[in-house]
Amino acid sequence: MQHQVFVYGTLLRGEVNHELLAGAQFLGPHRTAPCFSLVLLGAYPGAVRTGATALVGEVFRLDTGGLRQLDRLEEYPRLYTRRRLPTPYGSAWVYLYRGHRGDRARLPGGDWRALVADPQSCRAAGVRHTRDPKNRPRRQSTWCNDSSA
Repeated sequence: MQHQVFVYGTLLRGEVNHELLAGAQFLGPHRTAPCFSLVLLGAYPGAVRTGATALVGEVFRLDTGGLRQLDRLEEYPRLYTRRRLPTPYGSAWVYLYRGHRGDRARLPGGDWRALVADPQSCRAAGVRHTRDPKNRPRRQSTWCNDSSA
């Protein structure tokens, strides 16, 4: 089965976790409707479905195995949830941050690449490095292959 996913942070082309999309087909860029906030979660961003910011990102097509890899990275459904998002390429999954956001810095503009490309903006937003700490080796448990995950 094929899935589409909209990415807006460290999974973008050229970013630290993009290798997880190595087998995916790049469909194109996309800017969402302005109904999100982008919050800083250390070395990576999290989108929340409140606010007036359009997210800047990319849409990819991948298989179920690829989507499961992204679910593990995003700690779905504990840290992030997935929701459907309309794109010019059809409906795509987007990962939305589930944690407490009251004390998180909001990133203006909705464009993660613009932030990390400018060291001054990066420091001002509190980004100390762009190496995603979620991208660490994980032990495979026997129940991870459950098709209901």
